[in-house]
Amino acid sequence: QVQLVESGGGLVRPGGSLRLSCAASRLTFSAYAMGWFRQAPGNEREFVAAIFWSGAMTRYTDSVKGRFTIARDNAKNTVYLQMNSLKPEDTAVYYCAASNTMTPMQPSYWGQGTQVTVSS
Repeated sequence: QVQLVESGGGLVRPGGSLRLSCAASRLTFSAYAMGWFRQAPGNEREFVAAIFWSGAMTRYTDSVKGRFTIARDNAKNTVYLQMNSLKPEDTAVYYCAASNTMTPMQPSYWGQGTQVTVSS
């Protein structure tokens, strides 16, 4: 079955950076838009960023524009989320997702999530 495995989460101070990775297996990776979502305690899961199957287009939620960058390497079946200038409100479990559409993202597959905590 399809597997999406996230890594790279952790504890970071405000203003710091983290890079999340999501490795896909048993998926025709280059046929899917890939994205990142996050869920903070007590909140609904929300969209963060998405990238078209070719990497030619990206989309971000307003709160991360200019700070986060999504990228993909189709040869490695991996999608990345570079997160800079992190804020405490970025604290959440971050989930990787694969979708047949980019706008909107309608994930067919989800990863298990990786915790990101931004705190001094």
